[in-house]
Amino acid sequence: MKLLLRLLITAILVTLLANFMGGVHVDSFLTSLIVALVLSILNFFIKPIIVLFTLPVTIFTFGLFLLVINALMIMFCTLIVGGFTVDSFWTAMLFSVILSITQSLLFQLTGEKR
Repeated sequence: MKLLLRLLITAILVTLLANFMGGVHVDSFLTSLIVALVLSILNFFIKPIIVLFTLPVTIFTFGLFLLVINALMIMFCTLIVGGFTVDSFWTAMLFSVILSITQSLLFQLTGEKR
C-alpha cells in the first residue's frame, strides 16, 4: 500500500511540475503514473550501479555528482516512456532537484519513510 501511495504522489508531482516548468512535457496522468513507476525501477536497479562506478567522482565533488546522476535517470526515463519529454539536461537536473525536494516534503507529511 505504501508503494502505491508513493507512486501516486510521484505521479501527481510529475504532472504538476510538467505544468509549471517549461521544457518538461507529459501527455496525460497515465503517462505520469508510468513515469513514476519507471523512475522507481531505475532508481532501484540502475542508479546504485552508476553510483558505485562513479564513487570517486562523487567523493571528489562532495556528493554533488549525484545531482548529475539524478538528471541522467530523468533523461533515461524520457527514452523509455513515450509521452514524457524533457528538453535539455539542465531542465532534467532542475526537474530532478525539485521532484526530490517535494517528494521528501510530501513523504514526511504523509508519514512515509524515504
